[in-house]
Amino acid sequence: MASISKLSCPNPTTVSSASFRPKVVQPICSVDFFNTKSTSDKKISSSSLSLRSNLAIRGSLLVRCSQYDGNGSQIKRTVLHDLYEKEGQSPWYDNLCRPVTDLLPLIAIGVRGVTSNPAIFQKAISTSNAYNEQFRELVQSGKDIESAYWELVVKDIQDACKLFEPIYDQTDGGDGYVSVEVSPRLADDTQGTVEAAKWLHKVVDRSNVYIKIPATAECIPSIRDVISLGISVNVTLMFSLARYEAVIDAYLDGLEASGLSDLSRVTSVASFFVSRVDTLVDKMLEKIGTPEALDLRGKAANAQAALAYKLYQKKFSGPRWEALVKKGAKKQRLLWASTSVKNPAYVDTLYVAPLIGPDTVSTMPDQALQAFIDHGIVSRSIDSNVSEAEGIYSSLEKLGIDWGYVGSQLELEGVDSFKKSFDSLLDSLQEKANSLKLVSL
Repeated sequence: MASISKLSCPNPTTVSSASFRPKVVQPICSVDFFNTKSTSDKKISSSSLSLRSNLAIRGSLLVRCSQYDGNGSQIKRTVLHDLYEKEGQSPWYDNLCRPVTDLLPLIAIGVRGVTSNPAIFQKAISTSNAYNEQFRELVQSGKDIESAYWELVVKDIQDACKLFEPIYDQTDGGDGYVSVEVSPRLADDTQGTVEAAKWLHKVVDRSNVYIKIPATAECIPSIRDVISLGISVNVTLMFSLARYEAVIDAYLDGLEASGLSDLSRVTSVASFFVSRVDTLVDKMLEKIGTPEALDLRGKAANAQAALAYKLYQKKFSGPRWEALVKKGAKKQRLLWASTSVKNPAYVDTLYVAPLIGPDTVSTMPDQALQAFIDHGIVSRSIDSNVSEAEGIYSSLEKLGIDWGYVGSQLELEGVDSFKKSFDSLLDSLQEKANSLKLVSL
């Protein structure tokens, strides 16, 4: 999985190391980046891992911590373990490709789940030969291109679910999920999304799969209906507080409509996107151009996220929620998505470190994960200064930043981006299928 995203390196080469603090005894810990471009060793200083420039580390990440418990068994510890054990936040990995077994080193260093999306699969399938054999068999058996695509995806998801199943079992269904998204072409199709979610849930057939559904206005009813069927959901592409509240209500409505006496196996996460918010709002602030406006750059996303967590605490309390808890219901955890820094001038852990809090998930792509492991600080931060977040949010409104516009614009861009990735992948698969047919003639 190139950077960490090209863990599928057949001949890994160690190129870097860094140390971590032990919990009990001094371990020997190293971060190894497996270079996919060369078989020669190249030393990289730990300071270069800050990624405050456009540096792209092409390799994968493995942390080895030699530490022994009282029984002499070797255990591995990183800051990701502390993130979960001390602050209740689950670190997930925002990437997936073959060979899926390359996720094992990440699980060893504390990663507790995986998210995928059409853009991730577009990159994985179009740039790797690992899918060729299965794809050839599917084409030769008469499968159409989109059906072949879904079979490729389902195999990856099933295999990843198997790897995370021990975490799912250990936490009684609280963690260890792998997410797969319905077709982005269905973002404005309420019933089509419900049917696609039902189909995906059935064909993947794994208890720890999350079916991803976008938080578009058309799909809010879909979320309710899918939850009511007892299918666990990752709600994605969420950019505003108003839409987030609608997502929570859809989850609660779905639980209440399910008719299930035991709700403990119906779970959900709500994926709140962060860095993209700053990307758009910063442009708006620069257009305003006043000192006050410029001083607020890089602050909008985390401020809104802090208020989302405040809303989460409010909605998952009180009589309505307590009635569901009696049936075994679990909170719909907030998941921080789009956690990589888009502006190289910003600190590389900007969308991870300030968003740490209990009952949340942070899904990190390569750069964010590498940066946080290298120099991230584990400390509850999401609600450490809510009044400041409220002040930033209202100051932006006073400057003319329309939060409703920000949310709707980013939603449109996100849906469009996933549609383009999906269509591009199908086109590339069609070209590959045509070449296979030519070879067979």
